[in-house]
Amino acid sequence: MKRHNIFAGAKRALKAMTLAGVLCTGALVVQPAMADVAQSGDVVKVRMGGDASQTRIVIELGKSVAGQVVTREGETSRQVIALPDIDLGDAMSGQGQGLVKDWRIDNVAGSTRLKLNFKSGAKIYRRFLLPPADGISVYRYVIDVVPQNTDISTPKVAPVPVIPTTVQSQTQLAATKMRTKKIVVIDAGHGGKDPGALGGNTYEKDVNLAAAKALRDALTRTGRYTVIMTRDTDSFVDLAARVRIARSADADLFISLHSDAGGNGDTSGASIYTLSDSGTERAARKALVKGDWSLADGASTDAMVNRILIDLTQRATKNRSATFAQLVMDNISESTPLLKTNLRQAGLFVLLAPDVPAVLLEMGFVNNAKDEAMLNDSRHRAIMMGQVAKAIDLYFANNVQYASFAGLN
Repeated sequence: MKRHNIFAGAKRALKAMTLAGVLCTGALVVQPAMADVAQSGDVVKVRMGGDASQTRIVIELGKSVAGQVVTREGETSRQVIALPDIDLGDAMSGQGQGLVKDWRIDNVAGSTRLKLNFKSGAKIYRRFLLPPADGISVYRYVIDVVPQNTDISTPKVAPVPVIPTTVQSQTQLAATKMRTKKIVVIDAGHGGKDPGALGGNTYEKDVNLAAAKALRDALTRTGRYTVIMTRDTDSFVDLAARVRIARSADADLFISLHSDAGGNGDTSGASIYTLSDSGTERAARKALVKGDWSLADGASTDAMVNRILIDLTQRATKNRSATFAQLVMDNISESTPLLKTNLRQAGLFVLLAPDVPAVLLEMGFVNNAKDEAMLNDSRHRAIMMGQVAKAIDLYFANNVQYASFAGLN
């Protein structure tokens, strides 16, 4: 069953292409339109490519950002995008390319802003954030611009590509265009400068990444899924970016893999978290704010109607998350010891997306010698992640059966 019944249509199609357009092959490749500008604060570099039919701007950043357009929607001569929490030293500017006449990043009233001046009438087609991956240590905030008369109610068949980062990402993202495949986002918890919990001789970040790759491989072998990983190397990706990756990809399911720690090392067993009531309220407040957390642009001008729509969406999302969590526990119990209370709720940040069913799986305790040995055993990881993959199969099969039953009534 489609999870966006309320917000079906153009938005789903556009979001489904957000990551598909990042790494696919094509005639247009982003090349610098100007000499490199020296880094200023969190802004590392600005790159630009394209032509008069579509132009892409890539801003390389030292941290994650949720950009916000601050000019009016119908503006066609320029656009200004606020970059909250981005520190800037000296202002940066340069000549444009394609549809962009020139650009400038500077501080306006204490806020870092990007100003794009267009050569002729143009508008922003889409914006999204790419996290660090496979040797790329920066975040990339991507903006696509098209002529003002372009119909963007239907996504382009051949979106502008950016230079590939990994072969694995090219494969998974090219498949995003085929919506016959479910999109599963796998989040390997922690990474880079954030090692997570420490076992006898194990960092949690390493265990999580190894398990994420095993789950990716298990799902890829089925041929039924498009798999996207929030990180596939030992890199740091902040929590907000992990959620944005899932929402930008229009994910059908999000699973975050972690390894627990606590007490004196006697506690062992796996557990799973879904979003708590307090986290639900926090997510609703974020979704009511226009931006990359909102459920739909201009869904209604009535705040009460918007809140009702958010509540309905969250209720469906929480129910599906709970269903999936139970399936995971039922399946991994065949190979993995479980905590006595293994179905849990918390307001964890990575579970906040109001429209993406999400769970956080604690695979065991790295500070328990027995659990640590299992988590570091590649054979056990393959079995455990195979069982998680089976739970994912059952989850989507249940959704199809439910949708079919609903259609007959």
